[in-house]
Amino acid sequence: MKTGFILAVFITCISFTSLAQTTFGIRGGVNFQNLNGKNEDGSKLSNKLKTGVNIGVTADIPVAAPDYFVQSGLLFSSKGAKIERPDIKVNVNYLEIPITFLYKPVLGKGRLLLGAGPYFGYAVGGKIGDDDISFDNDFKHFDAGGNLLFGYQFTQNFSAQLNAQLGLVNIGQNSEDEARVKNTGFGVSLGYHFSKL
Repeated sequence: MKTGFILAVFITCISFTSLAQTTFGIRGGVNFQNLNGKNEDGSKLSNKLKTGVNIGVTADIPVAAPDYFVQSGLLFSSKGAKIERPDIKVNVNYLEIPITFLYKPVLGKGRLLLGAGPYFGYAVGGKIGDDDISFDNDFKHFDAGGNLLFGYQFTQNFSAQLNAQLGLVNIGQNSEDEARVKNTGFGVSLGYHFSKL
């Protein structure tokens, strides 16, 4: 998983510096996240959605004119869940690199945004209730999964989008028995591109 994260960073950096037509932007919004999976006895986790934030910088890299791009960037994203028994909130903060293959056809005065691809995340902190997360005992640092994107980019270079994520990596430290914990959720965000359509 470390190799995948490093590879994602390398590809992103090379792409940013090598393509003159890359457009950069900023993005921010709200996450609705959960931790799904199984307990040690095989029963399903019964958590509730937790709200958080996602914010960062993005880049749309053209790969096939005029409508096909790779969208990537570096995002700060808070994830986790509300656990009913006991009544506590789990909050895990990640730095994420999405690599989204994006189709941007002209629609009206702007562009429709349709995309899918992987994401790679590295947890940088968080809390379980009032206690700091231990990455030796509670959660692993690395996360990865699939990302879906739907949205619209307006003529003023503003955009709005809905993202859905499905974690594919067991982020729990306890891998014994049938215990599994994975990030899932969706987010709504607004963005601004520093160039014309």
